Amino acid sequence: MTDALVAFLRARFAEELEKARFASGTVTKDPERFGVAPEDAARHARFSVATAEVRLALLEDTVIPHLGTEGAAGRTVEYQLRLLAAPYVEHKDYPHE
Repeated sequence: MTDALVAFLRARFAEELEKARFASGTVTKDPERFGVAPEDAARHARFSVATAEVRLALLEDTVIPHLGTEGAAGRTVEYQLRLLAAPYVEHKDYPHE
């Protein structure tokens, strides 16, 4: 289950990063079309991309390397993985046990 959940989250987070980059580029090119001030569009674009990048980094750098660890640390990292996956539980591809 853990391997399937890791693969699932990698795909979702990469997808979210791609969407954030695309949306950011679209909105910052023509913010008036969306009724947004240029500085607000740029700020939101940076925030959206950074949020997606941080989720991916959290998964890759702090969760995955410690999966399978014994004891309390292992239980904590497994819990962190499940917390990262929680918003996607209704996704059609979520790997239910």
